[in-house]
Order: sequence, then structure tokens, then C-alpha cells
Amino acid sequence: MIKGEKMMFPGRPTRAEIDLTALLHNYRQVKSNAGANRKVLAAVKADAYGHGAVAVARALERHGADFLGVALTEEGVQLREAGIRLPILLLGGFYPGQEGTLLDHRLTPILFDLEGARRLHETAFLRGVRHPCHLKVDSGMGRVGFREEELGEVLGRLREWPSLDLEGVLSHFALSDVPGHPVITQQLERFRRALAAIREAGFTPRYRHISNSAAVLSLDIPECTLVRPGIMLYGSPPSAHFEKGFDLRPVMSLRTAIAQIKRVPEGTGVSYGHRFVTSRPSRLAAIPIGYGDGFSRRLSNIGEVLLRGKRVKVAGTVCMDWTLLDVTDVPEAEVGDTVTLMGEDKAERIRAEEWAEKIGTISYEVFCNIGKRVPRVYTGAL
Repeated sequence: MIKGEKMMFPGRPTRAEIDLTALLHNYRQVKSNAGANRKVLAAVKADAYGHGAVAVARALERHGADFLGVALTEEGVQLREAGIRLPILLLGGFYPGQEGTLLDHRLTPILFDLEGARRLHETAFLRGVRHPCHLKVDSGMGRVGFREEELGEVLGRLREWPSLDLEGVLSHFALSDVPGHPVITQQLERFRRALAAIREAGFTPRYRHISNSAAVLSLDIPECTLVRPGIMLYGSPPSAHFEKGFDLRPVMSLRTAIAQIKRVPEGTGVSYGHRFVTSRPSRLAAIPIGYGDGFSRRLSNIGEVLLRGKRVKVAGTVCMDWTLLDVTDVPEAEVGDTVTLMGEDKAERIRAEEWAEKIGTISYEVFCNIGKRVPRVYTGAL
């Protein structure tokens, strides 16, 4: 947290503050809900949901995470080049030509097509190694993965490729963020049948996993030996069903500072399209952040920020690099004052879920959209 009313940083004051102490608190909530005997794969894909994959991975590695999950081979390579040693699971699989990179950087892929599995086997065979992989089962998400009726052929082929070490099997819930939904039960039944078929084919994968954040918070699945939390690590509930009763702490705050204040008369049009026109003599504050930084243009005229512990409204259209605020009701506001777009200021708080509700999305997208030109500043436990 930034102390005091003013930001005193060199350069543009716009920045995302990442509280690693909050991250580790949320990780402990995962461990508590998952149980002591289950491993934890922490999802750090998409740059750790916008929080900075390298710093987040280092903190989680230091404090006991068992696996890291990324979407892309390139994301895994980035973590290896930063010195991360934990097992890394490529949740998005891999693409033709990346097989050698997987072996070079000790990246564990999921398998969801036989052609990719064959290429990986051949590459590993030529190097004289066995490479770990996890088999993806489509239990009802309808995305990547083998359907139940395909498993017989798939398992038969995998028996012919001894250079693949089938250490894990996974699936993914489509509706675990709606506790009690019948599709959850259907998917679990399919997943359990898939586990039985895999065992009958002679495979004994030690990592069995289907639980995302919502499932970690609401389900106990005895067959599973590993959980895959994502959004809950970053302090956001998976859906409105989980907003109460769980001790999650927001990890990201987004702040900037007032660059200019001007007085304008009643009837002044503001920003592109003059979608806001002052209804009284007003004070307008310009802050150096816009949709190019991830402050959505859909927050035009409806967004709010915190200034000196008070809520003030966005005035007019959010620009690429600038946003205007109506600070008429905060007469003490001045240039240099801290503005909190997401986070806490005195007794007030704006959470990513509030943004998401206003613009018709989810907190995941809010975090991921905070742009690369917004520096991440890390505080708390390292």
C-alpha cells in the first residue's frame, strides 16, 4: 500500500501494486481446503493473471507449491530462464516443432491429440529419455481433451510409446462455479470412469486432477491427488456464489496520481464525443491511465475511483492514455494526489469484481487486461 495522499515516484505514476503477502495468505487457504495430502498446482498462466508470472512463481516456489501451470510453451520457457525449478505443466499443450523445447526445459505437457503424443514420443525416444505428460480427458467442457469413447484407442496407442511417462490425468469443470449444478456430478462420473479405464489399461498416474478454484472451495474429490487453483490465489472469488464465507485477500491494487486539475463552467463538454457535459461549475482532474493500460473504455461515465478516501466518478469517455474525473465534491484534491482505481483507500475499497460487473465481464479478464506498460511493484513477503 502507498502511504499518504501523494505518489512520489519518478516517471508516470501509474502502477499495479502486487501484495505477495496476500498471495501467500490465499495459497494457505488453498492448502487448508485441499487437505494436507493433496499437491497444489498454482496457475500462473497469462502472466499470473496479470500479476507477473516470474515474481509470483518465485514466491509460490519459495513457500511450498508443488507445480506451476502455464498455458503456453513460451510461458514455461520464461519461468525456466528466470530460474524456476518446480515442475511446470503446459495446460494448453504444445504445437508442432516444440517437442525439443519441452525436453530442453523440462516442461510437462498435457496430451489431447494422438499426433502430438506421437511426435513427443519420437523426440524423447531419439534422445533416449522418458518424458512426463498428463492425459487430458474431456468430461463435459467440450474444449480440448479426449472424449470417453476415444480412450480405448488412445490408451492402446500410448502403450506403444514407452518414451511417454503418463504421470497424470486431468479434466476441467465447466460449471463448478455454480455449486450443486447437475453437470458437476455428470462430469465427475465421466472422470471416474476415465480413471477406471486408465487403470484397467495398465497405467497408474499418480497425479489425478480436476479441481479448479471453485472446486477447491466447494468439493472434496477423494480420487484426486492434486488441485489447480487459479483465480482464488489472486484474491478473487470464482463467482458470486463464493463472495462470502471465504477468507481471500485481493493481491492487486491499481493506482495513479492526478496530473492536472482545471476549473470549467457549467455546460462544458468533456472528452471524446462530449458524452459528459458539466451540469454545474466543476473541477476536472486528469489522470494518466486509460484503456491502453487496461482501464476499460466501457467504464466511461460509469466508472468510479477513490480519491482521499472518497468515491469520485469518471467524467466522459476513457481515452487510450488519459481519464478525466469529476472532483468537484473533493475540493481539497490537488495535483499529485493518489488515485486508486482498484484497491483500498481508507474505509473504501474498489475490487476487480466491481469493475467486472459494470462492464459485463469477470475479474479474470479485468486482471489480465492490465497492460504491460503498467509496471508491477511488489510488496510483502518475497
